[in-house]
Amino acid sequence: MNKSLAGALIVAAALMVMGCDKTSEKGGGTGNDTFRIVVPATAPDVNQGEVVTVRLALERGAAFKQSVKLDAKAPAGIQVEPTDATVQPGDKGDVQLKITVAKDVALGEHKIFVKGTPDSGEPTQTEFRITVRAK
Repeated sequence: MNKSLAGALIVAAALMVMGCDKTSEKGGGTGNDTFRIVVPATAPDVNQGEVVTVRLALERGAAFKQSVKLDAKAPAGIQVEPTDATVQPGDKGDVQLKITVAKDVALGEHKIFVKGTPDSGEPTQTEFRITVRAK
């Protein structure tokens, strides 16, 4: 194995351990007229009956100047607020999701889906997981 490949593998492994964020596929148009949704790469732990806040980010290409509506969907017993938020062209792009887990939600991992729809062009979507633990 050559040194550059070994170095790349070490960097990739370090990013996985550090919990680097996960991004969606590109939405919007082509080239720099696109956007991505960034969600947590690692599942945050939430106890039954408790609340956690998760940060999402909208990364814009240099030419992307549209509003994007973000819609979040969670399984039964898990509430996400806001369920929809619009990120305007001049906004920083950060959205805080408040996730409330009911006291009787099944333990384990649960998926939360996030879809981003621009004013025009293609939408994109991604998901992230939360891990529900016993209180």
